[in-house]
Amino acid sequence: MVDVDAGSFLVVVTLAALAALLAGVVQPHLAIPVVVIEIIGGILLGPDLLNLATPDDFIQFFSNLGLGMLFFFAGYEIDFERIRGAPLRLAILGWGISLVLAYSIGGILAAAGIVLSLLYTGSAMATTAIGTLIPILSDAGELRTRFGTKLLAAGAMGEFGPILLITLVFSTRGTVSNIVILLAFVAIAVTTAFVAMSEVRRGWELFERTLESSGQLGIRVAVVLVFALVALASELGLDLLLGGFVAGVITRIALKDRDVAVFESKLTAVGYGFFIPFFFVTSGLAFNLDALTSSPENALKVPLFLALFLVVRGIPALLLYRDMDMRDRTALAFFSATQLPLVVAITTIAVDQGHMRSSTAASLVGAAILSTLVFPLIALKLREGRAGVEPSGEPGFGTVP
Repeated sequence: MVDVDAGSFLVVVTLAALAALLAGVVQPHLAIPVVVIEIIGGILLGPDLLNLATPDDFIQFFSNLGLGMLFFFAGYEIDFERIRGAPLRLAILGWGISLVLAYSIGGILAAAGIVLSLLYTGSAMATTAIGTLIPILSDAGELRTRFGTKLLAAGAMGEFGPILLITLVFSTRGTVSNIVILLAFVAIAVTTAFVAMSEVRRGWELFERTLESSGQLGIRVAVVLVFALVALASELGLDLLLGGFVAGVITRIALKDRDVAVFESKLTAVGYGFFIPFFFVTSGLAFNLDALTSSPENALKVPLFLALFLVVRGIPALLLYRDMDMRDRTALAFFSATQLPLVVAITTIAVDQGHMRSSTAASLVGAAILSTLVFPLIALKLREGRAGVEPSGEPGFGTVP
């Protein structure tokens, strides 16, 4: 029998519901992302403060499923037909610049004794939480704008690039072994994509018909795909983030040119209604508040890392996107500098392997939480009134939905 802390499980589920309620109440006046409320609520109710819940193995299991689903949606929102060309080229170049900046800054911090490893600290700073931003962008009507196209491309590189780093560099196996295993995973994923496309073509009418019945075949197949690739990635020794991300990409490719409004609505309900909140609430429960508040130096690292997020991911946006005015480039910089899930993943790996102090991890995660709270609000303010009048595409930017 699995030892389940039913009380903690109930606290997590209840907190997720209350976070959605609170976000719904305040968002007409202040666009606070629900994930921020979930994390802060987890910290408040966690072991370091009220001690009403602890993240046991059962809760952590659901948290991992939620993380896989979060990266499924990150992969699903990447329409490669739409971002191919200039947006993708700029995104790749921008992330390359971010990586140089991040490792340079990480080297300075390591030389000064502020952090232990430039590799882990730098990699954490070179991420973008596009999966976290997607519901915010969707609610603001930004996903179908030219600005949204560029942001999706930049965010895709800000998540996929670090996932590859986790897979190839942070594993305890040799780099050559990691590459071979990664190629095997890619081969299986490509085969899965072809099979999925074939089955969707032949069975789409059945999928559509069961979406309005108790069968829900399309949703069940999508969930199987997510967890199957997550399980495959884990069995191969790869990070589960890669499995979820690739599952999203495969689903997007398989459903190309289909009317998927009902399918997306139901899948969003499954992901954001149950699984994904577990990850964010559990991240709050596991947050090491004592390590952050043990000394003034640790607390001061939070605003330092917050500023460095903006430097590392914001400077490429300001330098490269010259076809946009400074207001939009600044908004893109703030959106790109929004970080969280990968910061949690990278710092967890770093602490486990002895390459990062718990206080540094807490400071990075604390800065990531603040970035998720503050940066999108600033970016949305800069974009206020522009999403509704901006065209959804432009020449050379792929297909326009």
